[in-house]
Amino acid sequence: MSNETTTKFTRAEIERDIIAILTDMTVDWDMPFTGDIAPDTRLMADLAFESIDVVQLVVAIEAHLQRRHLHFEQLLMVDGRYVQELQVSEIVDFLDKLQLAE
Repeated sequence: MSNETTTKFTRAEIERDIIAILTDMTVDWDMPFTGDIAPDTRLMADLAFESIDVVQLVVAIEAHLQRRHLHFEQLLMVDGRYVQELQVSEIVDFLDKLQLAE
């Protein structure tokens, strides 16, 4: 990693922030999803995310954390192929493990 100073977040703080980012992104979307975004919410099936939305989410997360190049490809790709679905909890797990590795 670079020489950036990083703040450690609890898993609960990461989850809260990811849910807030997703809520901000989707508040004006016309989608059939009802209820609150939660750890088991699926980005594609529940929130109707498309690939461009995933890119925007990555940018929003990096901006929120004031970090770049978080290697989201490790989360978004398996065996050289993009994942077909992603849950909020998987993003939270990824970010939590990433900061533990630093």
